[in-house]
Amino acid sequence: MTNRNILLSRRSVTMGAVAAAGAALIAGRAAAQQLIDPTPGSDIGPFYPIQRVAEEDADMAWLAGHAQRAQGEVIEVAGRVLDRHGNPVANAMLDIWQANAAGRYAHPGDTGAAPLDPDFQGFARLRAGADGSWRITTIRPGLYGPRTRHIHFDVSGRAHRLIAQMYFPEEAAANARDILYPQLGSDAPRSTATAVDPARYRWDIVLLDS
Repeated sequence: MTNRNILLSRRSVTMGAVAAAGAALIAGRAAAQQLIDPTPGSDIGPFYPIQRVAEEDADMAWLAGHAQRAQGEVIEVAGRVLDRHGNPVANAMLDIWQANAAGRYAHPGDTGAAPLDPDFQGFARLRAGADGSWRITTIRPGLYGPRTRHIHFDVSGRAHRLIAQMYFPEEAAANARDILYPQLGSDAPRSTATAVDPARYRWDIVLLDS
């Protein structure tokens, strides 16, 4: 092989290595820029609390000074508030509300026959931690009208507000009959909590914040 051919061969190898390195860098950047799909939004609903009890802490199943917990099955729901890159949204504000175990909201617009529960807080307002984490103790919500079991969330991050509903994974039949859940289509899994055990659930909330 002549010196010229050797030089050309070396140049080809070098250029190939540079091209491969460049392609790997571009692929790495593309992977790093992949975004998480946001949690689907929903309407705020007709029963956002306008008359709330004095307490708004994370334990909706127990009111200070009351002799007993709220009626129904006590459950725990926890998760994190994240941005689309998977980073925590520190100090996000969460308003959380739901029906009681009988399927009744403490709202003047809910004129259903199901009883109110004077021991049920029904609403919580809390801030996520520095790692985006949040946690509530509440009652498994009851069924009412054409709705499956769900919990309402109003979440405000750094630059985005999300109103959403969280659904329960074991309620597949009721979810399918619900007037709203089927409309989520392929987005339904992101609105459905994960069961950790029969009384504990996890649900991460992804905002459009970046």
